[in-house]
Amino acid sequence: MSNIGKSSAGGPPSAGGFSLDKYNGKVMGVCGGIANYFGIDPMFVRLGFVVGAFLSVGTAALIYLAIGLIAD
Repeated sequence: MSNIGKSSAGGPPSAGGFSLDKYNGKVMGVCGGIANYFGIDPMFVRLGFVVGAFLSVGTAALIYLAIGLIAD
């Protein structure tokens, strides 16, 4: 079976630019896409968005929604 379309976190940033990771994504694939782009674990990105959503009184949630709607 082919692994086309299945990307895992780790390694250098993708050469093709940022894209949503809808295969490994939980809500819209934003955190998975950011994690794939920077080569880090998606759980850290998700945790950062959750903490940011509480500390910024919802601004991080609006940024998440904007990224999800604009990307791909």
